[in-house]
Order: sequence, then C-alpha cells, then structure tokens
Amino acid sequence: MRLLLNVLWFIFGGWISGTAWVLAGVILAVTVIGLPWTPAAFRIAGFSYWPFGREVVDREPGVASGCLNVLWLLLAGWWLALHHVLLAAALAVTIIGIPFAWQHVKLAILSLAPVGKAVVEV
Repeated sequence: MRLLLNVLWFIFGGWISGTAWVLAGVILAVTVIGLPWTPAAFRIAGFSYWPFGREVVDREPGVASGCLNVLWLLLAGWWLALHHVLLAAALAVTIIGIPFAWQHVKLAILSLAPVGKAVVEV
C-alpha cells in the first residue's frame, strides 16, 4: 500500500515538491550563508519525493540547531508551512485526498523547523 501511495504522490506532484527542495538545497549550498540549512533542504527533498512509510523525528536538539531553526522560521519556514497547510486543507475536502493531506501536514511541521530532524522508515 505504501508503494502505491508513494507512486501516486510522486506522479501527482511529489516530484515537483522534491525537485523544488533539491533546487533550494543547491542554491543554499552555493551561498556561504545558506550552508547550515543545506542538509535540511535535501532531507526535506527526500521526504517530499517518497513520504509514505516515513516519519520525522528529532535527531540532535541543541543550541545551534535551535538558533538555525529560529532564523529559518522567521525567513522562510512560516510561509512554506502555510503553503503545505493550505494544500492539506484542499486535499482533506475529498475522501481520497486525506492520506495526501496528512503528508502535507507532516511537511508543514518539518518546514517550520527542519534543522536537527531526521527522516526514518516506519
């Protein structure tokens, strides 16, 4: 079932989201200032491509990741999370879209504070 949901997710927009995050990661890597957020962007990209059967967990809570997450939230995280929440609300209206809406909720939570998180298989 996970494979089917991941394939449908990928075909109907997951590839766009994942590719956008890869592009964001590359742009962050090119700038010196964006280097601390580059691994988080690539982590979100992998999760955006194949979200079903995976979960986001805290990896390393610390002062550095907390400071990076606060900067991320102020500069980019809130509007990325809002984007995913709006998509989740639109998908939740239909019964068939509920599993996809739940994945957008998980992406919204991850978009708020991506540093210090890990994506693991369930």
